[in-house]
Amino acid sequence: MVYETMLLFGVVFVAGWLFSTLLEQKHALYLRNMLQDWLFVVICLYFVWFWTHGGQTLAMKTWRLRVVTTSGDALGYKRALGRYLLSWMWILPGLAAAWALNAKTWMLLVVPMINVVLWALTAYLDPQRQFLHDRISGTRIVRVADKPAQVEAAA
Repeated sequence: MVYETMLLFGVVFVAGWLFSTLLEQKHALYLRNMLQDWLFVVICLYFVWFWTHGGQTLAMKTWRLRVVTTSGDALGYKRALGRYLLSWMWILPGLAAAWALNAKTWMLLVVPMINVVLWALTAYLDPQRQFLHDRISGTRIVRVADKPAQVEAAA
């Protein structure tokens, strides 16, 4: 997740720069909600495109992981979009709870982190240790086998 975040930083930076430049955003709060919506769509396109074209984001290729359906097939756009939307359950309920509790200072970190921990623990509910968003969307993460070593023919 950390490596994926590092790669997404570049994507979000360029998308934010384009948004700010094209819409002449001169203040951070000007068009803030529109910018958040734009970045949500850009990140969605990033994940959905990679998951439907080979099942791997750039970070997943590095770690030799692939997302597939529970039957082992490639993801379609509908399933990839569903998985993306469900993956927001890692943080959105915690942010909503912090807002509802009117959390201040350190509680703004603690409440969402409790949500992250609880969501991560849902993997123990699945016999194959898949996260809840994978279970609901009918996907799973699998390891990609290493390519067989090429044997050089003796001369």
